[in-house]
Amino acid sequence: MQYMLLIYRNEQEFAKVKDADKQAVYQAYGAFTQGIIKSGHYVAGNPLQPVATATTVKVRGGKTLTTDGPFAETREQLTGYYLIEAADLDQAIAIAAKVPSALDGSIEVRPIMKM
Repeated sequence: MQYMLLIYRNEQEFAKVKDADKQAVYQAYGAFTQGIIKSGHYVAGNPLQPVATATTVKVRGGKTLTTDGPFAETREQLTGYYLIEAADLDQAIAIAAKVPSALDGSIEVRPIMKM
């Protein structure tokens, strides 16, 4: 079964982190990604541009409306994702717990709906 691991962290707080510490985080992500590739769980994944680059789209009354930024104001922002293959939710949670941002942010695990 496929699961989406949605990575949330506070962008403003991460911006304050020293460059050397950011490099350590990026290296941890590289190691995590290589690990799930080798284990066969990796399907896709990418970091996202900062939330300030987001555009929210709504259609109301047949008109397309856009607003700058994310839809909701939250303490943490969606900063990236992994799409993984896992046997079940327990295995997906175990993989999500190894995502580096689980240490200072949160990882939402969501099953992919088959259409």
